[in-house]
Amino acid sequence: MHIVVAQHVHESGIEAKAPIDTTKKSIPKEVHAQLGDSHHMIYYYAPAVRGRDIWGGLVPYGEVWVTGAHRATHWQFDKDIMIGTQRIPAGKYGVFTIPGKKEWVFILNKNWDQHLADDYDQNEDIIRIKVKAGKSNKNQERLAYYLNETGNKQNALIMSWEKIRIKVSFANL
Repeated sequence: MHIVVAQHVHESGIEAKAPIDTTKKSIPKEVHAQLGDSHHMIYYYAPAVRGRDIWGGLVPYGEVWVTGAHRATHWQFDKDIMIGTQRIPAGKYGVFTIPGKKEWVFILNKNWDQHLADDYDQNEDIIRIKVKAGKSNKNQERLAYYLNETGNKQNALIMSWEKIRIKVSFANL
């Protein structure tokens, strides 16, 4: 089951009601979801493909990426979660990735308020895990995040852009 309680697009501080204009540069977005008894929020800037080479071009392979644009994406949740075997305390974290052709590294970092990867410090990482990069036949023009409930306290954070999709499984505690 896919649950997105609310998804907002803000431009110039005003909630946009019209369809998203994919010719604009990166726009701020929020995803809110109630997964079981835990509220999750992802805040990010969503760039568009706009005819550019994304993977291995605009976003280099093997380098830390803010997994969005302008500022580090951040993920906030109000109850502890488990990613793999690691307990992550409730809080707000910076989301980073290291894209690869087949496998990515997903990173949660203590410092959520960062500009691009300039401020990134690996010593502040809470977790680093490897995730598979899935391919899609459908082009996702603008970067998007989704929060899905997958069953019995199991959930997924999904990032999709261009024809790549990564999924990070996590459990509510």
